[in-house]
Amino acid sequence: MAYQVSPVAFLALAALVFVVVVRASRRKSLHFLRGPDAPSRLLGNEHQLFHQSETGYLDFKWMREYGSTWRIRTFFGAEQIMTADPKALQHILQKSSYNYPKRIDMNTLTFLQLGPGILWAEGSMHQRHRKVMNPAFSAQQLRTFIPLFQRTAAKVIEQWKAQISEKSDGVVLVNKSLARGALDIVGQAAFDYNFGALDDMENPLAKEYSTMIHDLQLYPTPFTMLYRNLWRYMPQSVRNLIKYTPMHAYRRMRNLNEMFKGIGRPLYHSNTADGIASREGKRDVMSVLMKANNSENAGVRLGEEEVLAQMHHLTAAGQETTSSTLSWMLYELSKHPDYQVRIREEIRAVRALVVERGDVEFTPEDLDSMKYTLAAIKETLRFHPIAYHMWRYAGKDDVIPLSDPVTAADGTVITDIPVSAGQPIIISICGYNRLPHVWGDDADQWNPERFFRLDSEKQVKVGVYANLMSFSAGVRACIGWRFALYQLQAVAAELLETFDFSLPDDTPYIKRAPAGVMVPIVEGKEELGPAMPLRVSLAPVRV
Repeated sequence: MAYQVSPVAFLALAALVFVVVVRASRRKSLHFLRGPDAPSRLLGNEHQLFHQSETGYLDFKWMREYGSTWRIRTFFGAEQIMTADPKALQHILQKSSYNYPKRIDMNTLTFLQLGPGILWAEGSMHQRHRKVMNPAFSAQQLRTFIPLFQRTAAKVIEQWKAQISEKSDGVVLVNKSLARGALDIVGQAAFDYNFGALDDMENPLAKEYSTMIHDLQLYPTPFTMLYRNLWRYMPQSVRNLIKYTPMHAYRRMRNLNEMFKGIGRPLYHSNTADGIASREGKRDVMSVLMKANNSENAGVRLGEEEVLAQMHHLTAAGQETTSSTLSWMLYELSKHPDYQVRIREEIRAVRALVVERGDVEFTPEDLDSMKYTLAAIKETLRFHPIAYHMWRYAGKDDVIPLSDPVTAADGTVITDIPVSAGQPIIISICGYNRLPHVWGDDADQWNPERFFRLDSEKQVKVGVYANLMSFSAGVRACIGWRFALYQLQAVAAELLETFDFSLPDDTPYIKRAPAGVMVPIVEGKEELGPAMPLRVSLAPVRV
């Protein structure tokens, strides 16, 4: 039986499209900005961004042609600003952060996937979430997790030793174990729960996380993108019903949320029933969060659904970003064996000092002393940012300053851009992280030694760490960036002390696939999903 579109549904859709066009026409025109032609008035350039051959390919191409700020078309022909300009980013994310909310369609997708947590909250709600959560992410609190990172790395090491002993070529999909290890780390650190992802290869939550981004975000169809774009013009009461869309992707998002709540709700009620006294001395994020939550007045406290959502947000964000960053770092070190040797020598030298003083494991101070390892982490965060775009819109009329003037369509030089309320903006994180005047003339190359010669005083202050945009900036910066950094340092030190990493004999080409976050895909073997195959062998023992 053919599917029939009812006259009411057709009229409702037509009315919504009319609203889209009218609203877009009322904003200040961006015709003075140069930018690429849109291949489709209906889909604009945004469809191109989600289907580019490599993450950042179009960003870098357009930056070379138009400068660090340009105009593109979004859906239905509406104009959109795209920028990697340092001062523009500083203005949007630091000086005027809450005046530039997340674009409604992208934020609604976050809500559908993860619930009403800190990544979704805006304005005063975000302030409330952040105030309650901050104590759980103090530097002193996060240092206590380093032994957990080291224990998890030890389990990964044992798994890889077993795998390479059974394989003649020694090739391991390193991202798989790293992702499972990161899930175990977040589970224990966030709410004292053992997912057992490294022990159980059939762990349902681990399997779902391992394929969710690839299956639902990579190369979305035109219909999917148009449908999501229309969310921007729906009232909140209608957006609340989107999760019931009768399509596989939305059912899967609902199922993931229910799966996570099935784990989190008993833990939440256990913490609530046991009271504050039982949480004394417990360092997991939920315990610290609930202790802080109980000290706030009733109007500031997070409710049960919000606390559960925080755990889901932290699990999803923490699991993907650190494991993917570490996978890309090992990939680059496989291509730069001399630097890999330098790092290993540094790690072993610090290990010798640890043994000499009668200790066994690295302390935070030991990890911070490994300057070559830290430089490799910074450079990987710069060169391979896992989150490569951010979507915002102007909450009110404003003027965005530029540090890099751009040439207008009429040949004049533009030093700032007036915007109207509602103006959509895409922040190119990958673009900013490749600006030659910020990172050097070799910004398109992976070179950790740049961090030994950069003069930070000459840079516009943007990111929260090493002036990178990889953890965002301002009040909306990643609340767990220190957690992620310590995890990267601790796990990298254990792995690189033990193993040597190199490219497989067939030297597969690893694509930086744009799936909302950047994921590694082996060209010609897309059926593997996210995959980072590397040859792993025991590192030579120093005599």
